[in-house]
Amino acid sequence: MASSASDSNEKLIAKERAKSTFRYTEDIAPGLKLDMALHSILHTSLSEFQEVEVIDTYYGRTLVTDGKTQSAEHDEFVYHETLVHPPLIWSAILSGKNDDDGDDKKKAPKTVFIGGGGELATAREVLRHNTVERLVMVDIDPEVIEVCKKYLPEWGGDAVANHPKMELIVGDAHKYLMETRETFDVIIMDISDPIEAGPGIALYTQEFYKRASQVLNPQNGVFVTQAGSADFVPPPYAFPITAKDGCVADDEENNKESNCFSPIMNTLATVFDHAVPYTVPMPSFGEDWGFVMAFNGSAEDRRELMGLSPAVVDALVEERIEAVEGVPQHEIRSLGVKRAVTGKERGGDVLKHYDGEAHRGLFSLSKMLRGAILCDKRIMTVENPIFMY
Repeated sequence: MASSASDSNEKLIAKERAKSTFRYTEDIAPGLKLDMALHSILHTSLSEFQEVEVIDTYYGRTLVTDGKTQSAEHDEFVYHETLVHPPLIWSAILSGKNDDDGDDKKKAPKTVFIGGGGELATAREVLRHNTVERLVMVDIDPEVIEVCKKYLPEWGGDAVANHPKMELIVGDAHKYLMETRETFDVIIMDISDPIEAGPGIALYTQEFYKRASQVLNPQNGVFVTQAGSADFVPPPYAFPITAKDGCVADDEENNKESNCFSPIMNTLATVFDHAVPYTVPMPSFGEDWGFVMAFNGSAEDRRELMGLSPAVVDALVEERIEAVEGVPQHEIRSLGVKRAVTGKERGGDVLKHYDGEAHRGLFSLSKMLRGAILCDKRIMTVENPIFMY
């Protein structure tokens, strides 16, 4: 009898110990934290620019810089496919519209520039497009690149870093675009959030966007950037609102920390004919995430982008997308993507998230978010930067 009671006690103790794991917490917004089990710390270092960590949590292996999740095994493909494929697909369509020599849209885009992208997953997605002939990626922090190659090979690893179409440059993306004589079909900015004292703030300014517009191919050039938090129901702190244009004034004191989704869109709209916002849920970020695509063209072009039929997108995916040889696949993570991969897949079999139906959903912003965007008139310049939480 005593032995049975002792066994029960041991089981209870073991049960409670299992609950007492190390925890990973991350500030998401003022008063809001993301908290989860921390299974292991695989790497931690301090580079010239930032603290770099790779940890294993509820969301699998995760890259963290300066205390902020950059991407996680569970859903990194959602972020990177959303960042890359809409602008490359749209560049192809624009090329077909503006092509006078009778060739079709399969030929574009051929040249792509990535600013940032040290994880190599953005480059992985670009290289899946069989029309791409040249990819230039410029990231300022070699530590991030090497750490990701070692601990996160599924993001791209050596197979992407050493790809024959890829020119990987350790350097300043701002300086590179300011000095380059090349032109690109697509420019992708996969950079750190615009936080005070962060390395990426100059890449979110009107001055930089003007220069980016000058190095885009005028026929089918598309610019895209990650744009930070963009929740379906915006929290009170997210958008500083002034009492004009039917908007309700907020207390300025409560708006010291805010999102940059609208200012990025507003700033791009001063340079390009169109700056189109879109969003996707990111569980590992603890919030919905925003992107802004910018290009020149007619009002009809903007409507077409947002309303592309699933059949058109799916057809382009089928004819253009190919697996990048040598990139290992993630182990089982999300329901619905548990399948063996050979590395020779084509079309929709290569992508886990993006397709025609997903494309339409990306541009369907909530009524509350659209209203908040309309009331936020801020523009980001070198003299007047805006920082996010």
